[in-house]
Amino acid sequence: MDMTKEAAYGLNKEAVRRRLLELADGRYREFHGGLLPGVDNILGVRVPDLRKLAKEIAKGDWEAFLLENDREWYEKDMLQGLVTASAKMEFDRRLELTREFIPRINNWAVCDIFCGSFKEAKKHKEEVWEFLQPYLKSKEEYELRFGVVMLLSHFVEEAYLEKAFAAFDAIDSDAYYVRMAVAWAVSVYFVHFPEESMKYLKNNQLDNWTYNKAIQKITESYRVEKEMKELLRGMKRKI
Repeated sequence: MDMTKEAAYGLNKEAVRRRLLELADGRYREFHGGLLPGVDNILGVRVPDLRKLAKEIAKGDWEAFLLENDREWYEKDMLQGLVTASAKMEFDRRLELTREFIPRINNWAVCDIFCGSFKEAKKHKEEVWEFLQPYLKSKEEYELRFGVVMLLSHFVEEAYLEKAFAAFDAIDSDAYYVRMAVAWAVSVYFVHFPEESMKYLKNNQLDNWTYNKAIQKITESYRVEKEMKELLRGMKRKI
């Protein structure tokens, strides 16, 4: 990159690389790496620091950053997602860049941080819902997890209850991080809509492992009454 372009957004590829190295924490790398089996390119930069760095990038020529950002480290995928989710742009452009970003998702952390950062979903409910449909029907583990985590992050509303439950029932995957996401989503829906979610738990198409994990997660919530937890524990399926 020439000096003119570098000055235009300050944090070019090499500048971002230097900042990441400065922010890296070896002890955090060991801890976080233990939570991400199979991911071996972790520097050890904490999420709050990545968010701050993403904000800096988003203030400049973020499009140049997204184009040039390689996959040397896990944190670069995280930055790609954070900038894609938060930089100022037209909504159609964000969906386009999201579609390009999704193949970079290869672990639960990048997936979940990206989904939680996609704040504009709340302003464009129907467009995002339609955008998610191919991913909710995908056979790819992290495409499916992306779809499910987007639902629990932005669609825990009465208007989407039946459609969300139907989406969960239609998922046919034995991938661990998909089933965990569905269980997590069901638990989130239960906390906000216990009556409707209880009806769903009594009549659903979830596999036994996901169903039981959903009940476990619900009973671990401090927002669920003790009596309800006891009832739910009695609803677990015997495998």
